[in-house]
Amino acid sequence: MKAAQFDMTSQKVVINDVPIPEPNHDQFLVKIRAASLCHSDLMVDTRPASGGPFTMGHEGVGYIERMGPGAENRGFQVGDAVGFLYVIGCCYECEGCSIQNVFCTTGKPLFQGFMADGFFAEYAVVNWQNAAKLPSSMDIRRSSPLFCAGITAFNTIDSCELQPGQWLAVVGCGGLGQFATQYAKAMGYKVVGIDINDSVLQVCKRLGADAVFNSRTDENYVEELKALTNGGVHTAAVFSGSNVAYAGAPAILRTGGLLMLVGLPPKPVEISALPFCLGAYRIKGESIGTPRRMQKAIDFTAKHNIVPDVDFRDLDDLESIVEDLKQGKVTTRIAFLF
Repeated sequence: MKAAQFDMTSQKVVINDVPIPEPNHDQFLVKIRAASLCHSDLMVDTRPASGGPFTMGHEGVGYIERMGPGAENRGFQVGDAVGFLYVIGCCYECEGCSIQNVFCTTGKPLFQGFMADGFFAEYAVVNWQNAAKLPSSMDIRRSSPLFCAGITAFNTIDSCELQPGQWLAVVGCGGLGQFATQYAKAMGYKVVGIDINDSVLQVCKRLGADAVFNSRTDENYVEELKALTNGGVHTAAVFSGSNVAYAGAPAILRTGGLLMLVGLPPKPVEISALPFCLGAYRIKGESIGTPRRMQKAIDFTAKHNIVPDVDFRDLDDLESIVEDLKQGKVTTRIAFLF
């Protein structure tokens, strides 16, 4: 089968012909229909133990082709349209797994697309515990970004403690921020998009943001935002992986507001203890969570017809697309069809 892999020796993306994998215990073999590129796919510093080329991609959807031993009679059937998460090698049952599967106390968690073969291929194996059926109303071709970016964004908005009519700042208006904007508007919140790229800000505005600000070119954006929101936003969710974005976020919060940590910057986030201790604002984090949380996000997405802005590209173009992503030239989600 055809697979897009990262070659550890050349440090480049290559397209290889590789064997179709066999489903092991508790696994499905899935015929991939679509897989999407996420900014975190560039984090190739976590390498598979083999040291050889590995198949990239951790956002995928497809159809169950075959079931391995132990995966039968789990509520799925061959032919089901499914999406899936990507942490394998865990038990899915221990106390650690109830928080996040990376904290499994009995297994050795691995990330597909980083430490094990992922979904930029015609076929992939997935653990049945990671899988969820897609409602027939969802367009499977456009659904792959839901199974990382979308679920992470939904979990963030779902737990950001807002009431309808209150203000949310989406800091970082890329794929995560665009999903978050749609979820927030569907929940009745007012949204301010903040980014340094006018192109992604316009996408965010088109998806329903009430206002957008370029924090690089608008020197007065904090004052303008506070005037618009009558004192600052109630919650600021930082989806950007920039330390600068985190440094600027507390300034746009109203007193007692909530700072949501989602994006993963290269350096530790520095936060002054005094305003935090005085109650000037609170801090909370979110992520993709566990497979048990998926269904709520999927059902909400289907009910409100939330569809990511997806640009379909050819898998052979992956290397050049990765370079564009590194340079900030990609404004919408990129997906590959199989």
